[in-house]
Amino acid sequence: MSMFDLKGCVAIVTGGNGGIGLGMARGLATAGADIVVAGRQAAKSEAAAAELARLGVRTAAIEVNVADEASVRSMIDQAVARMGRLDILINNAGINIRKRPEEYKMSEWREVLSINLDGAFYCSHAAQPAMKATGGGKIINIGSMMSIFGAPFATPYAASKGGIVQMTKALATAWAVDNIQVNAVLPGWIDTELTQKAREQVDGLHNNVLRRTPAGRWGEPTDFAGIAVFLSSKASDFVTGAAVAVDGGFSIQG
Repeated sequence: MSMFDLKGCVAIVTGGNGGIGLGMARGLATAGADIVVAGRQAAKSEAAAAELARLGVRTAAIEVNVADEASVRSMIDQAVARMGRLDILINNAGINIRKRPEEYKMSEWREVLSINLDGAFYCSHAAQPAMKATGGGKIINIGSMMSIFGAPFATPYAASKGGIVQMTKALATAWAVDNIQVNAVLPGWIDTELTQKAREQVDGLHNNVLRRTPAGRWGEPTDFAGIAVFLSSKASDFVTGAAVAVDGGFSIQG
């Protein structure tokens, strides 16, 4: 359908070399978008870009540290120079450090916030002029169930992901005049490298997720292809400031 057609669009996906980010990038590429995979691990990003290129789109891999403003601005400039424009930004890069609140070092608190929240703002801030120059764009921020729930082992992560939702709403109101829609996706428990570590660190997590999730399974990165295409396409032109749960029903259980 033409409203979901992304041919001619260029997307940057931070942390797009694995997990949810790569799942979203695959969806965008299948819909015809050219993809820039941006991440800290150059070889992994190059491999992801090569895989996406086999879907028949242009791709590039750019090394970036989203916690460094200068690195982010260089990444945006390189992407526009190489691909010609910027239409879609997915702020997916993120980390977690799991401890009880009293056990965190302040440096660990700052590290999580700087990558998860500061990084998303740096990327959005740097991308806005390029999107405005071509008549608009789409920004998708990746939140979490921890945007709305608490957990004893995720204080800085929850703070960063709660901030993502409020930042999304603020940017949406500010940039609607530029025809830039800003939305958030809130993943539930998804089978990625990040959550594989969580299952090692949190007793009973696997069974608790299966018990509480109405879909009866962990999510997969492929579950994010559709929402990425929708929020990146003309189909969502009147959707902005939203936070969409992709969680198999986890968050409706109360």
